[in-house]
Amino acid sequence: MNDADLKRIATRMADRIRHRGPDAGATWEDAAAGVALAHRRLSIIDTSPLGAQPMRSGDGRWVITFNGEIYNYLELRESLTQEGACFRGHSDTEVLLEAVSRWGFSRALERSNGMFAIALW
Repeated sequence: MNDADLKRIATRMADRIRHRGPDAGATWEDAAAGVALAHRRLSIIDTSPLGAQPMRSGDGRWVITFNGEIYNYLELRESLTQEGACFRGHSDTEVLLEAVSRWGFSRALERSNGMFAIALW
């Protein structure tokens, strides 16, 4: 399956939940892996385009789509900043993504206090 086919399918799936995320929507595709991520956005914390998803990590390794809220994201952001992390925006999604990049998936989740679901590739 090519990127266009994956994008078409992922977009159709995300459009089914447009009512849950009316502010924006996008997809990310990796045809070689046969993976696509789609997201419908309800902008709450960072309403700028810098909070748009699917979001790619600064190092380019990870792509995430996230729904929910990390209550302690400001605390996590501060810890990550002290470790040298640089952030483009102000979303809890970006904080979680940077935490995964620096600390690994398990540790990032262990330190995150919230209610959320993620897809990470």
